[in-house]
Amino acid sequence: MENKDPMFELLNSLEQIVLKRSVVRNSSAVQAKPVEIPEPQRLREITGMQIEEFARVMGVSASSVKSWEAKRTKPSGTAQKLMRLLHANPTLGRQLLE
Repeated sequence: MENKDPMFELLNSLEQIVLKRSVVRNSSAVQAKPVEIPEPQRLREITGMQIEEFARVMGVSASSVKSWEAKRTKPSGTAQKLMRLLHANPTLGRQLLE
């Protein structure tokens, strides 16, 4: 089933452009391994943002970010893609706040 959410599609395209994939070679095929992202709190610390700033960049409430950090809930697929982009380019968060 194809996802038609424009934000998801945009972030997916950005992810393909920005992220470097590590290539794992085995004898029969070449596979792309997605870049792992740190926990939300660690990523927020890496980017140097407060909870409220991180929430604005992510397009969610501060309570959602607190819930992610407490591991009560998990970020959506779209939020995880944006987190991968932030991890690949930590200054992107500050640029998005401008």
